Amino acid sequence: MKHTQQPNIAIIGTGFAGLAMAIRLKQAGLDSFTLYEQAGEVGGTWRDNSYPGASCDVPSHLYSFSFEPNPRWTRHFALQAEILDYLNHCTDKYGLRPHIRFNSPVRSARFDEDASEWVLTLGGGEEVRAHLVISGCGSLSRPSIPAIPGLADFQGKLFHSARWEHGHDLAGKTVAVIGTGASAIQLVPRIAPCVKQLHLFQRTPPWVLPKEDRLLGPRERKLYAALPSMQWLHRQAIYWKYEGRLPLFISRLPIARIFERRALRWLERSIPDPGLRAKLTPNYAMGCKRVLLSDDYYPALLRPNVELVTEPIQTVTRDGLLTADGKTRPVDTLILATGFQAAEAVSPFPIQGRGGLRLEEVWRTSAEAYLGTTVAGMPNFFFLVGPNTLLGHSSVVFMIESQVQYVLDCIHTMKRGGFETLEVRKSAQERFNQRLGERLGRTVWSTGGCASWYKTRTGKNTTLWPGSTMEFRWRTRQLEPGDYHLEK
Repeated sequence: MKHTQQPNIAIIGTGFAGLAMAIRLKQAGLDSFTLYEQAGEVGGTWRDNSYPGASCDVPSHLYSFSFEPNPRWTRHFALQAEILDYLNHCTDKYGLRPHIRFNSPVRSARFDEDASEWVLTLGGGEEVRAHLVISGCGSLSRPSIPAIPGLADFQGKLFHSARWEHGHDLAGKTVAVIGTGASAIQLVPRIAPCVKQLHLFQRTPPWVLPKEDRLLGPRERKLYAALPSMQWLHRQAIYWKYEGRLPLFISRLPIARIFERRALRWLERSIPDPGLRAKLTPNYAMGCKRVLLSDDYYPALLRPNVELVTEPIQTVTRDGLLTADGKTRPVDTLILATGFQAAEAVSPFPIQGRGGLRLEEVWRTSAEAYLGTTVAGMPNFFFLVGPNTLLGHSSVVFMIESQVQYVLDCIHTMKRGGFETLEVRKSAQERFNQRLGERLGRTVWSTGGCASWYKTRTGKNTTLWPGSTMEFRWRTRQLEPGDYHLEK
């Protein structure tokens, strides 16, 4: 009908997901799209997380678009600045900047049933309309602030690792870092040499494996630039190596024991003090929480100015932290390395679908979607990196490209049939999530004996995909029309 010849499309966010969607739309000849970005530059997670030492724990040649290989990576595991440069390169190469509205946060979305359009309200109150909306907000965009008594009363410098205050000089300061997850093990080794004292507050020790990072020298980079097929083969080797780790998470096969023994040997070699080593030894199955990679985290904990604190924090005072053993540690700066609101049932912004259905109400107990992409009652609305699309073993960029292909097939189906709206059937969504829940219940994420950011407070895993990335690619290769309401 009127929209389907050249639908007006709104893409929200300019991280990997939003940019991949925009590039693929443009390559498909669909130029009528606008990217709405809340910040003043592209990059998403890799723009926001600029703390010292920020880097990826998936190899560079896999953590990049398959259609835009980068022979210029200088490290096996790229640092934040280089990933951000790559995203800017993609933005410029594919001519996306004219399509981007910067400093334009989307505050709400409402479906106008009479017009079969979405009405988006932007930060300044402006309303824009779109036939299709594709959310690329991702799940690692909302920092998680812990509910610690007294946190608001702290009089020193306080910030989250994802909102790093580069103007604040840590030299000579007494610093507390709360959290020992992926961000903390990267930033602690970087700030420890310059601070006067660092108190690292740990609730649960992570499983840590050596990162085995290395420089990619000029000769290797020139080879990949001259022979793209060699880079493709290198990417394939990395992909299958990481895909082979999936049994660590979805079953208790001997491979899990092998990795656990390797991690414990790494801990024993790195930490000679048996008391400290005991505090750093996990008491849950490897893979239950995110497995971390680092060559310099354990050595940083051996520094005389670094203290690992395992006593629970009782309260934050005006100038420090009081732990359950009654000890107060005065600090100048408090850094929250406490991750993101990834699992909790929160909509990226208020979304009102058909019949006034509110997504925050639908997701009040747990977020779920069909193939992590579409939600019943939300016609013509697509989520990239939606519920249960993150991974414990490989590159989320692979999952993003799979979802992008699926959304493109949905759009082409609408165009071919002259359909105004496409909406997943509630029955299809329920069947999919029932089976998903059964599979997740058998994984180490559910049976490994830990609490993690993968799960909601009620214990439901709304974050991870319980299968191979190849399975997800196969299931998103094309639309199954019987799973959808298609209306003209």
